[in-house]
Amino acid sequence: MSLYDIPLHTLSGDPVSLADYRGRAVLVVNVASKCGLTPQYAGLERLQQQYGERGFTVLGVPCNQFAGQEPGSAEEIRTFCSTTYGVSFPLLEKTDVNGAGRHPLYAELTKAADADGAAGDVQWNFEKFLISPEGEVTRFRPRTEPEAPELLAAIEALLGA
Repeated sequence: MSLYDIPLHTLSGDPVSLADYRGRAVLVVNVASKCGLTPQYAGLERLQQQYGERGFTVLGVPCNQFAGQEPGSAEEIRTFCSTTYGVSFPLLEKTDVNGAGRHPLYAELTKAADADGAAGDVQWNFEKFLISPEGEVTRFRPRTEPEAPELLAAIEALLGA
Protein backbone atom coordinates (compact mmCIF):
# COMPACT_ATOMS: atom_id res chain seq x y z
CA MET A 1 0.00 0.00 0.00
CA SER A 2 1.26 3.44 -0.93
CA LEU A 3 1.55 6.13 1.73
CA TYR A 4 -0.95 8.08 -0.35
CA ASP A 5 -3.61 5.34 -0.10
CA ILE A 6 -3.69 5.02 3.69
CA PRO A 7 -6.96 6.34 5.14
CA LEU A 8 -6.50 8.95 7.86
CA HIS A 9 -8.81 11.18 9.89
CA THR A 10 -8.43 14.78 10.97
CA LEU A 11 -8.64 15.73 14.63
CA SER A 12 -12.30 16.54 13.89
CA GLY A 13 -12.89 13.03 12.54
CA ASP A 14 -13.11 13.96 8.86
CA PRO A 15 -11.55 11.53 6.36
CA VAL A 16 -8.28 12.63 4.77
CA SER A 17 -5.21 10.98 3.23
CA LEU A 18 -1.72 11.94 2.18
CA ALA A 19 -3.09 11.95 -1.38
CA ASP A 20 -4.58 15.32 -0.41
CA TYR A 21 -0.97 16.55 -0.10
CA ARG A 22 0.44 14.80 -3.18
CA GLY A 23 3.04 17.01 -4.84
CA ARG A 24 3.87 18.78 -1.56
CA ALA A 25 6.63 18.13 0.94
CA VAL A 26 5.00 16.90 4.17
CA LEU A 27 6.58 16.72 7.62
CA VAL A 28 4.65 14.14 9.68
CA VAL A 29 5.31 14.56 13.41
CA ASN A 30 3.86 12.61 16.34
CA VAL A 31 3.05 15.36 18.82
CA ALA A 32 2.12 15.60 22.51
CA SER A 33 0.96 18.46 24.72
CA LYS A 34 2.65 17.49 28.00
CA CYS A 35 6.15 16.54 26.91
CA GLY A 36 9.51 18.17 27.48
CA LEU A 37 9.72 18.48 23.68
CA THR A 38 6.28 20.18 23.37
CA PRO A 39 7.92 23.59 22.74
CA GLN A 40 8.88 22.15 19.33
CA TYR A 41 5.32 23.09 18.32
CA ALA A 42 6.60 26.68 17.99
CA GLY A 43 9.30 25.66 15.52
CA LEU A 44 6.90 23.46 13.59
CA GLU A 45 4.51 26.40 13.23
CA ARG A 46 7.38 28.63 12.04
CA LEU A 47 8.22 26.00 9.38
CA GLN A 48 4.58 25.99 8.28
CA GLN A 49 4.57 29.78 8.02
CA GLN A 50 7.95 29.96 6.28
CA TYR A 51 7.44 27.20 3.71
CA GLY A 52 3.67 26.68 3.43
CA GLU A 53 3.25 28.80 0.32
CA ARG A 54 6.15 26.98 -1.35
CA GLY A 55 4.50 23.55 -1.23
CA PHE A 56 5.20 22.36 2.32
CA THR A 57 2.88 21.15 5.08
CA VAL A 58 3.45 20.07 8.67
CA LEU A 59 1.03 17.32 9.67
CA GLY A 60 0.72 16.80 13.44
CA VAL A 61 -0.27 13.38 14.75
CA PRO A 62 -1.17 13.42 18.46
CA CYS A 63 0.00 10.29 20.26
CA ASN A 64 -0.47 9.21 23.89
CA GLN A 65 1.91 6.22 23.81
CA PHE A 66 4.88 7.89 25.49
CA ALA A 67 4.34 8.30 29.24
CA GLY A 68 0.72 9.37 28.66
CA GLN A 69 1.86 12.81 27.49
CA GLU A 70 -1.14 13.42 25.20
CA PRO A 71 -4.13 12.55 27.41
CA GLY A 72 -6.53 15.18 26.08
CA SER A 73 -9.64 14.90 23.95
CA ALA A 74 -9.62 16.14 20.36
CA GLU A 75 -11.09 19.46 21.50
CA GLU A 76 -8.53 19.84 24.31
CA ILE A 77 -5.68 19.12 21.90
CA ARG A 78 -7.04 21.61 19.33
CA THR A 79 -7.49 24.32 21.98
CA PHE A 80 -4.03 23.76 23.48
CA CYS A 81 -2.30 23.86 20.09
CA SER A 82 -4.09 26.97 18.85
CA THR A 83 -3.98 29.02 22.05
CA THR A 84 -0.49 28.05 23.24
CA TYR A 85 1.41 27.83 19.94
CA GLY A 86 -0.90 29.35 17.31
CA VAL A 87 -0.81 26.09 15.37
CA SER A 88 -2.29 26.51 11.89
CA PHE A 89 -1.07 23.24 10.36
CA PRO A 90 -3.41 20.24 10.15
CA LEU A 91 -3.72 17.83 13.06
CA LEU A 92 -4.84 14.23 12.70
CA GLU A 93 -6.75 12.13 15.20
CA LYS A 94 -4.86 10.67 18.16
CA THR A 95 -2.93 7.68 16.81
CA ASP A 96 -0.75 4.78 17.99
CA VAL A 97 2.67 4.93 16.33
CA ASN A 98 4.13 1.73 17.83
CA GLY A 99 2.96 -1.69 18.96
CA ALA A 100 0.13 -3.99 17.93
CA GLY A 101 -2.22 -1.06 17.31
CA ARG A 102 0.28 0.88 15.19
CA HIS A 103 -1.55 2.91 12.55
CA PRO A 104 -0.84 1.78 8.96
CA LEU A 105 0.70 5.21 8.28
CA TYR A 106 3.36 4.54 10.91
CA ALA A 107 3.77 0.93 9.77
CA GLU A 108 5.02 2.45 6.51
CA LEU A 109 6.89 5.47 7.91
CA THR A 110 8.89 3.42 10.45
CA LYS A 111 10.43 1.39 7.61
CA ALA A 112 12.53 4.50 6.88
CA ALA A 113 15.93 4.64 8.53
CA ASP A 114 17.35 7.68 10.30
CA ALA A 115 20.74 9.26 9.52
CA ASP A 116 22.47 6.46 11.48
CA GLY A 117 20.72 3.76 9.45
CA ALA A 118 18.28 2.74 12.21
CA ALA A 119 14.66 2.03 11.29
CA GLY A 120 11.90 0.58 13.46
CA ASP A 121 9.80 1.95 16.30
CA VAL A 122 9.29 5.64 16.93
CA GLN A 123 11.55 6.55 19.87
CA TRP A 124 9.50 9.31 21.51
CA ASN A 125 7.20 12.24 20.88
CA PHE A 126 8.17 14.63 18.06
CA GLU A 127 9.86 12.10 15.78
CA LYS A 128 9.77 13.60 12.28
CA PHE A 129 9.23 11.99 8.88
CA LEU A 130 9.80 14.25 5.89
CA ILE A 131 7.93 12.96 2.84
CA SER A 132 9.08 14.26 -0.52
CA PRO A 133 6.56 15.26 -3.21
CA GLU A 134 7.40 11.88 -4.80
CA GLY A 135 6.67 9.94 -1.58
CA GLU A 136 10.24 9.28 -0.40
CA VAL A 137 10.71 9.38 3.38
CA THR A 138 13.58 10.92 5.39
CA ARG A 139 13.53 10.34 9.15
CA PHE A 140 14.62 12.69 11.92
CA ARG A 141 14.67 11.62 15.57
CA PRO A 142 12.73 13.47 18.31
CA ARG A 143 15.57 15.65 19.58
CA THR A 144 16.14 17.09 16.11
CA GLU A 145 14.63 20.55 16.47
CA PRO A 146 12.25 21.65 13.71
CA GLU A 147 14.67 24.38 12.66
CA ALA A 148 17.84 22.26 12.90
CA PRO A 149 20.19 22.90 9.95
CA GLU A 150 19.89 19.33 8.64
CA LEU A 151 16.08 19.46 8.63
CA LEU A 152 15.98 22.92 7.04
CA ALA A 153 18.44 21.77 4.37
CA ALA A 154 16.28 18.71 3.60
CA ILE A 155 13.13 20.85 3.30
CA GLU A 156 14.90 23.41 1.11
CA ALA A 157 16.22 20.63 -1.15
CA LEU A 158 12.70 19.26 -1.65
CA LEU A 159 11.29 22.69 -2.39
CA GLY A 160 14.02 23.56 -4.89
CA ALA A 161 15.41 26.52 -2.98
